[in-house]
Amino acid sequence: MALVNEHFLKLPNNYFFSDLEKKVNLFKVTHPKADLIRLGTGDVTLPLPQACTEAMHRAVDELAHAATFRGYGPEEGYPFLIDAIIKHDYAPRGVHLERSEIFVNDGSKSDTGHIGDILRHDNSIGVTDPIYPAYIDSNVSCGRAGELLAGGKWSNVIYMPCLPENNFIPPIPDHRVDIIYLCYPNNPTGTVLDKSELKKWVNYALENDTLIIFDGAYEAYIQHAGIPHSIYEIKGARKVAIEMRSFSKTAGFTGVRCGYTVIPKEVTGGTLAGKRIPLGPLWKRHQETVFNGTSYITQRGAEAIYTPEGKEQVKAHIQYYMNNARIMKHALTSIGLKNTGGEDAPYLWVKAPDGMSSWKFFEKLLYEAQVVTTPGVGFGPSGEGYLRLTAFGEKERIQEAMQRLCRCL
Repeated sequence: MALVNEHFLKLPNNYFFSDLEKKVNLFKVTHPKADLIRLGTGDVTLPLPQACTEAMHRAVDELAHAATFRGYGPEEGYPFLIDAIIKHDYAPRGVHLERSEIFVNDGSKSDTGHIGDILRHDNSIGVTDPIYPAYIDSNVSCGRAGELLAGGKWSNVIYMPCLPENNFIPPIPDHRVDIIYLCYPNNPTGTVLDKSELKKWVNYALENDTLIIFDGAYEAYIQHAGIPHSIYEIKGARKVAIEMRSFSKTAGFTGVRCGYTVIPKEVTGGTLAGKRIPLGPLWKRHQETVFNGTSYITQRGAEAIYTPEGKEQVKAHIQYYMNNARIMKHALTSIGLKNTGGEDAPYLWVKAPDGMSSWKFFEKLLYEAQVVTTPGVGFGPSGEGYLRLTAFGEKERIQEAMQRLCRCL
């Protein structure tokens, strides 16, 4: 008999977003004529930028001819895309990277979940609370998170609550933690850290020999000066941080799948004997074992994001979604609902009125306004009493959703 990894049995039976979808489907069955507007899951609605689709068509044509056909590509990504990433995402911000420090993937969620494979199972982890569920689930499945306690917390996880009292800025732990997860602009709260706040985390990591896993999936949505787009804008971060980026929300690649992970050569881990091991080569070896690389067609599409035409088209998409966010924020504020985000991120974090729970508020908007949201409790204990709204929708539908919401509240 093959034995299962019993840590998987500790996970809830369904991924949170699957449970949410079941509730929505039940509503649809019982209300077949309902006109639902979805402001819940973070999928985009605008089509791919034209520069990307044209590049992908050219790539398909290349694969149709023997002289230009390509089979397996390099697991870490093609140099043409890596060079574009270095030139456009990092060099203008004074961050200098080498090709060997960048690993192209099929979306940052994959690497977020798998990066723990090169780290010991008994490392301690710290997370902001609320947090994107995949960070926790991936650590549960390898035994790193411990046991689920009453109240929804895991026994081996250090939680850093982001609450109104601290302006949703996570408190730095008062003791050493091996691995810290940070996501900024933040999913789900939509908040950001300025350079002075992010510097505190880098200093903490340097002083405590802590590894920061920094999810920068939404950096393209930053609107205000003074907000770092990369953790490597902070001095010393190259020694302590792994950064992950995604093209999913930047260029609508949610269905195409492409992103990348940066592991500077200075980032190391340790052995029990005290030896320092560079993490970049370990990750490269990991990818060579389990990953055959992102498709050539996809990478050509991603490269086109960095052309002059691609940049303009991506910028237009982002401004479209951020205009949606402004519409939502204005409407929510006008009826007295406390909210954060929506200024440097496509998410709004909304406080439920009258002490209502997350699921009760979700159900109220679903049944009375026919608007689908995401209950905040799904992102962790500190998310109770909140909802997450996303700006990834059509402007007219966003406006309609806000009108309905205002009427039912």
